[in-house]
This record gives sequence, structure tokens and C-alpha cells, in this order.
Amino acid sequence: MKASETRIKTALDRPPADIRLYLLYGPDESGAMALAERLGRAMGPEAERMDLDGAALKSDAARLADEAASLSLFGGARYIRVTGAGDESTAAVEALLAAERAGNPVVMIAPSAKATSRLVKRALEADSALATACYVPVGEGAEALAAQLAREHGLRAMGGAARRLVQATGGDRAVMARELEKLALYLDAAPDRPQQLDDDALDAVGADLGEAEMSEIVEAVVAGRSAELGAALHRMSEAGGSPIPWLRQLARRLGALAEMRADVAAGGDIASVIKRHRVFFREEAATAAALRRWPPEALVEAQRRVRQIERSLVASATAGNVLADQAMLGMAERARRLGR
Repeated sequence: MKASETRIKTALDRPPADIRLYLLYGPDESGAMALAERLGRAMGPEAERMDLDGAALKSDAARLADEAASLSLFGGARYIRVTGAGDESTAAVEALLAAERAGNPVVMIAPSAKATSRLVKRALEADSALATACYVPVGEGAEALAAQLAREHGLRAMGGAARRLVQATGGDRAVMARELEKLALYLDAAPDRPQQLDDDALDAVGADLGEAEMSEIVEAVVAGRSAELGAALHRMSEAGGSPIPWLRQLARRLGALAEMRADVAAGGDIASVIKRHRVFFREEAATAAALRRWPPEALVEAQRRVRQIERSLVASATAGNVLADQAMLGMAERARRLGR
């Protein structure tokens, strides 16, 4: 069944017995992870969580239903969280919904799934499933989210503080939450003792992650400029910024290149494809070079790897700079070799 964000929050906070699957799909993976955490809190601190991913379900479609019907090793509450799901998980969902019993709820995060995908359609058809789309908030919606998260930490966003927070974190909910945790600690704020969040506090604690700095990292990876990338990552590390915003920007860049590369592989010439995709004129030369450098399968694999890294960082709730830096340096080196 289709569910609004309000309805799915209510269901995750108080899981009804007749709902087996909560499907959170769409590009806001960070927001979906935050919703999934609500189920964990509802199940209780002693609940056992079984983590699966789309690859595991693709190789064993019966496993999801089996896990949903299994008893906890400790005899208490149990639930299943699936990350990185897509249409390859449809057979597993079919088995779960058709199973005779399934006492453990399943929350599934499918960042690449669209409303037209087989996985989403199956969840929308089922009375024992709730599905909702998760989109990255933009503009006033993003600022409203920042202000809401600030209030949850006992902070009242003043002036342009909410806007600065969105800009510094790329609108990523998980990164905003971690920045707000640091700010609340600095200001000794809590819901029962609220404090003002203003520009002075952001200057003292917040890490401004500028668009130019993120773009520098993204283009260094795509172009295979390892030395330049290393210097940019070092500067970002010194600023204390999370890698998640630029990982998301890199994933979008790789996705756009993959779409254009598919058009080229279908017979289009690079110049015409670039014009058709309305690439900004100052980026046309770099985009043409990237399309000549990267074969289609390499772009798809690189995008999958970037999203995998982002999921691991969000799931572990750590900055994870070293993990992301090493992976990106390896990706840039591969891009360098592809250009030979």
C-alpha cells in the first residue's frame, strides 16, 4: 500500500501486526535510514536486528521470508533491515508476502528504485506492505528540515543558520544530525534547555563544505587526477567535513555520465549527446573527456561503489573519511589508467 510520510512514521513507531514490509524507496537514502531507525527504536533496545542487502537476496530469494519467520537467538524481539535493494529483491519480497507466517517486520531501503520499478509496484499492491518515496528536500523544505532537526537537539535556528546548515551538509539528513550533535554539545543545549543556534556557533563549530570544494573532488576522481584529489581530500579532512555530501555529488555525476555514455554507445556522437543533455558550457570539455575515458560498465560499477560507501558511512554513523578517501583515490587511479 502507498503510505504518506506521516502514516509510515506512525506505523514504524507502533508497528501493526498485519504489516510485514516497510519499503522506503527513492534517492534520499539518508532520510530512509532515519525512518528505518524508528522501527529499531519501536522494537526496543534489546531487539535483535538482522542486516541483509540486495545482493544477498538476489542469490537467495527465500532468505528474507525465512529470516522474517525465525525466532530471535535471545528469545526477544527481532526485525530485518535490508539496504541497497532494487528490482533484484522483488522475488524475495514476493516470497515474504506469500509466506504462511512472518512474525518479524522487514524494513527495506531501495535508493535506486523508482515508482515504476517492479519492486515498488509489488509493495504498492500488497495489503501487508507499506511503501513511501524518500526524496532529498530542497529549498525551503531543506531549511525546514534543518530547523526541525535543530529543535530535536534543543537548538533554535536563528537568522540564516538553517540555510547555512543545509549548504554545509548538502542537505543530507544524517550529516546535518551529526553537525547538530556537535553544535548542541558546544552550546550545552538539549530539548529541556534550548539554546540559540546562530552564525557565531556555526563559525566556531560547523564545517562549511562549499560547492567549489566538492566539485573539485568530484572532477578529480572522474578525470583520474590522483595528486589533485589527494590534496583536495586533505583540505576537506582538515576542515572536518563529512564525505557524504561530495559522495552524493559524485554519484549524481557518474549517473549523468552513464546516461550520456549509453546514448553514445547507441550511436550518438559525443558533441550532440552533450548538447541534448544540456551540459553547462563550461563543463562541456571535461564531460567530453570523461565520456571518452569511461566505458559504460565502468561508470555503472563506479556509481555502485560510491553508493555502497555512502551506505556504509550512514549505517555506521561515523565520518568515515579514511574509508571514503582510500576508495576515491583507488577510483581516480583506475580512471587514470582508463585514459591511457
